[in-house]
Amino acid sequence: MKREQFATRLGFLLTTAGCAIGLGNVWRFPYITGNYGGAIFVLIYLVFLAILGFPVMVAELSLGRAAQSDLPGAYKSLSHGKMQKFWLGAGHIAFAGNFVLLMFYSVVTGWMLAYCWKYIVGSISADFDSGKYFGNFLGSWKEQLIFALVGIALTTAACMGGVRKGIERSLKLMLGGLFILELIMIVLVLRYDNAGSGVKFFLEPSLDKLKSVGFWPAVHAAMMQAFFTLSLGIGSIAICGSYIGKERSLSGEALLVILLDTVAAIGAGMIIFPACFAFGVKPDQGPSLLFVTLTSVFQSMPGGRFMGILFFLFMSVAALSTLIAVGENIVAYLMRMLNLSRIKASALFGVLLSVLSLPCLFGFNLWSKFQPMGKGSCVLDLEDFIVSDNLLPLGAVVILLFCTREIGWGMDSFMKEANTGKGIRFPSVFRIYIKWVLPFGIFALWAHNIITKLF
Repeated sequence: MKREQFATRLGFLLTTAGCAIGLGNVWRFPYITGNYGGAIFVLIYLVFLAILGFPVMVAELSLGRAAQSDLPGAYKSLSHGKMQKFWLGAGHIAFAGNFVLLMFYSVVTGWMLAYCWKYIVGSISADFDSGKYFGNFLGSWKEQLIFALVGIALTTAACMGGVRKGIERSLKLMLGGLFILELIMIVLVLRYDNAGSGVKFFLEPSLDKLKSVGFWPAVHAAMMQAFFTLSLGIGSIAICGSYIGKERSLSGEALLVILLDTVAAIGAGMIIFPACFAFGVKPDQGPSLLFVTLTSVFQSMPGGRFMGILFFLFMSVAALSTLIAVGENIVAYLMRMLNLSRIKASALFGVLLSVLSLPCLFGFNLWSKFQPMGKGSCVLDLEDFIVSDNLLPLGAVVILLFCTREIGWGMDSFMKEANTGKGIRFPSVFRIYIKWVLPFGIFALWAHNIITKLF
């Protein structure tokens, strides 16, 4: 049976961008930027996108397209000799990151859907206590579960529809709508007094801010954000590469995906920072930035309910785009490993994710005494640590080693695949960099982070 392919180049670009554009852009990026000093952090992050995100994305796309398979399947078919079992084992470990990622991502997607619905029906009133309201919501695992299941059901339905009719159509509509919503909100927010101070904080570099938080913490946070926002290292990008032909070289495609991701991230910052500065609140918090701080901001705005609907619709679309794109990776894996039809694999994925999301749900209520990462932490923090701090960077190291070593796929094979088709060629000057500098640099930063966190 011939493997499905995207109907259009735009479908591939938006689906791949769907892996990247998500909560990493519109939730995590703004609060990390606020936490690490604003514009100077943005510059460091953009550097990491260029020197880390671009080469790893090209490598991962090349694996998927060459093998026409998911990441473990690519390691199996493109490797040879005694090392094949090692590469395959490493591939399965990295691929497990897709499951762990969606274990908490499905829950947080449910939060976005819940708040969007609450604004639509008017259950969030103008005089409510946003902090208490969010706390009560987290305390109800049943309410969280309902909305998480809605997100999982939408994802499962899209995957059942197939690559063209389900995934591609859904993400074209969703990401097109996302950018339109983002533009509308930027225009609305920038009208408020003092919004310009938020833009200045976000876009004007200041070394003083960097000194106050420390250079290495900011560098590590920027690197982790580059991995998280692009979903690199666990095969989410490889599966997108497996659904495209050889007409275009992969460097240009990777650059376009990174550009879309960056535009979405900067657009989110252009909404959140001006809104926070206009209404005198600090943009340096985690989940409470959206569900406590910004909901309080919406209360203070003329037409705040409408803004709340727009914002959480925007957040829901961003979250669902990643849920669907990463979900397709798991569905394709189940189809190959268990020899299942798409319908059966999608249904199995939906059931598995519904069950696997429960620990994260319970971590805020029934299991709140379980604090795996220290006082005040929860199951979500542990799951995020496993994926963001470990599987993403280590998976990227393995991908680079596999693509540049003769005991793996080999540099010549990788370069040939990356440069097949018309368009921008992968820079030959990167050969030494991606073979000797980048993998060991990523590993060193990973080791430094782990040692710092654990000891």
